[in-house]
Amino acid sequence: MSNDYEKGYAQFARMVGEENIGKLTARLSAVCPDFETEVVSVVGGRIWTRGGIDLKTRSLCSICVLAALGRNNALKLNLQMALRNGASIEEICEAIFQVAVYAGFAAAWDALEQLREVLEDDRKDDAADRAD
Repeated sequence: MSNDYEKGYAQFARMVGEENIGKLTARLSAVCPDFETEVVSVVGGRIWTRGGIDLKTRSLCSICVLAALGRNNALKLNLQMALRNGASIEEICEAIFQVAVYAGFAAAWDALEQLREVLEDDRKDDAADRAD
């Protein structure tokens, strides 16, 4: 494996959680294994590990772009990562307001629906953890 892949894998593991990294890489490689390699190497290993801005800011930027483009799979993942990267729900909502102004209220609404699903999944996971 390349150094970029190893850096990217470690970065994504921090952002999605060690308990979720296997599921993420399996989803990315399900149809085309090379796709997973490139996403982890380039996106995780070269982009998310850059300096200049912190992970929370990078997450908020990513949310805006993905919401504006209607890329809901990646948006949901980036909403999950943003919460782990220290973004508050209020900060995420403010970022989505920027989407509403520049990409349309429908795009922002779709993003809010994705956020609702992420928060709902988190609540279910928390409840399951407490039940164990």
